[in-house]
Amino acid sequence: MNRLKEKYLNEVVPSLKEKHNYKTIMEVPKLEKIVINVGVGDATTNSKLLEAAMNDLALISGQKPIVTKAKKSIAGFKIRAGQAIGCKVTLRGENMYNFLDKLISISLPRVRDFRGVSNKAFDGRGNYTLGIKEQLIFSEIEYDNVVKLRGMDIVFVTTAKTNEEAYDLLKGLGMPFRK
Repeated sequence: MNRLKEKYLNEVVPSLKEKHNYKTIMEVPKLEKIVINVGVGDATTNSKLLEAAMNDLALISGQKPIVTKAKKSIAGFKIRAGQAIGCKVTLRGENMYNFLDKLISISLPRVRDFRGVSNKAFDGRGNYTLGIKEQLIFSEIEYDNVVKLRGMDIVFVTTAKTNEEAYDLLKGLGMPFRK
């Protein structure tokens, strides 16, 4: 069993149950999935950039990413409906906990001038979004093999009903929020 999942079951669940006065363990919020999304706007002119982004995402997540396509045409961005503009991976279960553990303990501390992640990026329904400026903070990515520096969005989807519950859950799992 994963170290973080064990921590969740043995430490986070009892503390959340006590703090928020849940009657059963089933009420305690849990991490449902983590979605990592990489937007590749330049893929409209160069398809090799999308392949490079997919390879990077596969290395980071340990799963094969799927291509995301534009829903509608936007002339200002020179995008047509159905055109490939990015890729994403949805992590659940064991992979999700492994990725979160790696993100918290290895990758985030590698960010330059890191003072913690913002605690204002909750969406009001208990989900948290973290933006990363470059993929180099992940130890799987080798600097020499990088085609282009690219950022990504990491969305933590929880079963929490409020931002406060989600904050307590992520804080309990070890997310380094700013003071």
